Amino acid sequence: MIRILCADDHPLLRDGIAALIENQSDMEIIAEACDGREAVESFRKHRPDITLMDVQMPETSGIDAISTIRSEFPDARIIVLSTHAGDVQVSRALKAGARAYLLKSSVRKELLETIRAVHAGQKRVSPELAAGIAEHAADSVLSPRETEVLRLVAGGNANKQIAARLSLTEETVKAHIRSILGKLEASDRTHAVAIGVKRGIIEI
Repeated sequence: MIRILCADDHPLLRDGIAALIENQSDMEIIAEACDGREAVESFRKHRPDITLMDVQMPETSGIDAISTIRSEFPDARIIVLSTHAGDVQVSRALKAGARAYLLKSSVRKELLETIRAVHAGQKRVSPELAAGIAEHAADSVLSPRETEVLRLVAGGNANKQIAARLSLTEETVKAHIRSILGKLEASDRTHAVAIGVKRGIIEI
């Protein structure tokens, strides 16, 4: 019997997954969690065979929860469920230790097969997501500071406000934005934000 922990902050999704799994003779849900912190605590308590982990959750993000679980339990088998197909977010999840990344839109068709594959020791990323990672593999990655600047740009802050928030000069902020536009091949600030959200570099 494959023992499963389901961590997602949307009760409807957890109910849907439970309904899918209850008809399977080889798997059962043994615990649920509604945020990343609870997911870590539930893992420690139940030691599931498979963990289904949402990426964006309150308290602690799914990525941080994966890192924490994998640091304590290196053999943990975690499948990420997400609405986001951005290559940066997929790469982050896999680097944190996820064994598979599945879009929530594919759950009904692919979840059961993915659970069995990961339980058998395989890794799974859909061709669509793998293509996104490959497409941007050679791209320059934004630095943590540039990501922070882009996040503030997305929040509608002008250069002067960003400078004040980050204790930088306006010239430094302008230099960061020039670098961001170049790395993302964006035509302007709005375009950079759109690319950043699509690729999972920032969330809004």
